[in-house]
Amino acid sequence: MTLELTTAGESHGPALVAILTGLPAGLRLDKDAIAADLERRRQGYGRSPRQKFEADEVDVLAGLRHGMTLGTPLALVVRNRDHANWEWGMSPWLPDGEPSGKGTSAVTLPRPGHADLAGVLKYGHDDVRNSLERASARQTAVHVAAGAVAKQLLAEIGATVGGRVVEIGGADTEDGWKVATDAARSDRDTLGGIVEVVAVGVPPGLGSYAEKGTRLDARLAAALMGIQAVKGVEIGDGFALARRRGSEAHDEIEPNRERSTNRAGGIEGGVSNGSPIVVRAAMKPLPTLMRPLRSVDLASGEAGQALVERSDVQAVEALAVVAEAAVAWEVARAASEKFGGDALTDFVGAHAAYLERIAWHTR
Repeated sequence: MTLELTTAGESHGPALVAILTGLPAGLRLDKDAIAADLERRRQGYGRSPRQKFEADEVDVLAGLRHGMTLGTPLALVVRNRDHANWEWGMSPWLPDGEPSGKGTSAVTLPRPGHADLAGVLKYGHDDVRNSLERASARQTAVHVAAGAVAKQLLAEIGATVGGRVVEIGGADTEDGWKVATDAARSDRDTLGGIVEVVAVGVPPGLGSYAEKGTRLDARLAAALMGIQAVKGVEIGDGFALARRRGSEAHDEIEPNRERSTNRAGGIEGGVSNGSPIVVRAAMKPLPTLMRPLRSVDLASGEAGQALVERSDVQAVEALAVVAEAAVAWEVARAASEKFGGDALTDFVGAHAAYLERIAWHTR
């Protein structure tokens, strides 16, 4: 059975939920490793005050017993502490009594660059909050939890996945990131950046060239483009390849069938080739600005300034963690399709038999 992930939840609702199906039975999960990834997501220079009081602790409601997966759907929950301040405004049912707390007034000033206007038009809402709550990057918390599970499955076959920041606001050093972030904060503005994710130890043969939807590069691009604020993805040398000749663009094959260069980023023809998978994602500046952009009031039709709520100055460091989780999940999906198995021993055994058949040793 293929790994599948379904999530639910709003930014200021009671909780975020993830349902993971297709995990083999017998995978021992490390609770601390999941918590560590969620903590990494909360960190970063220029994050909003919300990160200081959201604990992002995962509760497991189903599919796990004494730390071991059962082969049944795994249900994860991350509760929103801030919901206490939005209990009336974000209650699933219409509350009794007078409105109180946050979120009690309709939002009618959509933010440029967010899903606000497109969302209300698509779904017929008259309150932008009905769209912006789900469109928020807050939901990435459960995606990171799911990615942490995927990384533990990949570890069983010797594969690891890690993400890092390449640049923030055009700066490519940590000191430069802080200077750029401080300047943007002073101007009440926001920044974007670029992150890179590398998967090492992935065997050749994951993905397929047979159908476009099964191409591993296409799936990774979709997974990363599915993250809020990501506007571009490249694999390997990506766009730089378009400016080279073919003799300088491709990775020549050595006698051991490996490659001394990795311009393709570990994927050729939609299939992993055994080299490290290298993916980069470009994040636009966040659309919630403390110095709001021009907008139009949907209720009156008059010009106005866009909604202002809490916002990060930049969340590129968090994106590195979220992108890492997205790549890990997609690679784990491809591995589960290739090796199958209802039990972890089946999955690991099929992987070992495959490597023996192709006489390949992952690094």
